[in-house]
Amino acid sequence: MQLSEILTSNCTSCDVDVTSKKRILEKICQLAAVHVPDIDEDELLTSLLEREKMGSTGIGNGIAIPHGRLPNTSKAVAVLITTETAINFDAIDNRDVDIFIALFVPENSCQEHLDTLQNIAKLFSDKKIIKQVRKCIDDQSLYKLIQQTS
Repeated sequence: MQLSEILTSNCTSCDVDVTSKKRILEKICQLAAVHVPDIDEDELLTSLLEREKMGSTGIGNGIAIPHGRLPNTSKAVAVLITTETAINFDAIDNRDVDIFIALFVPENSCQEHLDTLQNIAKLFSDKKIIKQVRKCIDDQSLYKLIQQTS
């Protein structure tokens, strides 16, 4: 599944002012909760934190792909946030992160989860795309960029 298929405009946020890993994960969950009515923000956060305990989802180059599996849901939800300033996210290259692409998938959709993560990683391995994402100045331009490129 492509990012453009599961990302909505109200789950896209540009230049968010957060200063810690916990706060960015909370912001991600706040946005995603609108699209997962049977699961509250705390459960969403728990799913992300459980995954982070296994190892940081900071993939390098200032990018992180936090993700979690959710019970009792049938659709995947994505959240895209860029931050005003990069924050420490324990990324594999030790660089701070300013682009967060979060993914929540149904618990029983293992292959879909892996395929979607792979597509997101591939999209954000393109330095041109990364540069364009960082140049976006508002939520709508960021959302439109993803819709056009993925």
